[in-house]
Amino acid sequence: MNNLPYDGEYLKSPNKKFKEAVVFVPFFGGKKPQLRKHAEFVNSLGYDCVLFELLDSVKEAPTHLVSSSLQFGLKHVWTDQIENILNLIPQDKIIFAFSNPSASAIEAVARRKASDIKGLICDGGPSSELWKSMMNYFTHEQNLKIFPLKALASTALTLMWHPKFSSIMQEDLKLIPEGFRILSIRGWKDKLISPQMIDKVFEPHTQIDWQKLSLPQAGHINGLKDFSEEYIPPVTVFLEEVSTKIS
Repeated sequence: MNNLPYDGEYLKSPNKKFKEAVVFVPFFGGKKPQLRKHAEFVNSLGYDCVLFELLDSVKEAPTHLVSSSLQFGLKHVWTDQIENILNLIPQDKIIFAFSNPSASAIEAVARRKASDIKGLICDGGPSSELWKSMMNYFTHEQNLKIFPLKALASTALTLMWHPKFSSIMQEDLKLIPEGFRILSIRGWKDKLISPQMIDKVFEPHTQIDWQKLSLPQAGHINGLKDFSEEYIPPVTVFLEEVSTKIS
């Protein structure tokens, strides 16, 4: 566990209570320190966890746009990364993913038919309308003021992620086994990915046992940081429901 790829870290709980490890999939541009609070949270509950970083540098993106199975798009490349991490962890896992890279976590679950994945948490994503979410990203996060530049950047990044992002994500979800548990966290004031965009992802797939955690005052993936009293109890309950206690 000391040599995980992608600058990965395996963080042991000081009081391990559950057999499963929580694997965090960061948001686009997310670095390990930005998820340290989440890691401390699950460690405190008694879970070991894993942090790593996605190959998501825009400057380096042209060098890793094709997956191990020769599929085009960062979505598939990130799924390869997630699977490589999962393969190195011998126990069962729970995946905790953020924003639109949640789509790659979904693909990883589908590829493995959830064989060693006990549950999935998707915080703030994924979006059923990737280009619109990218426009929101370049408006609210990157603050591009010139509309043609914003539209060009959004189009380029959408194509790099995957030209058929939404439809292929739907195909992935069809492969997820009956009764698989997903917790979908959404902030009602999210300026990047609205709750409605998220609902359109999951609603067609009635075989999945998915539930919502709605945070009326929260924005994009800031639930734990700013609304911990609303965030921690239901996430804790979900984790414990899909976990195996160490006797």
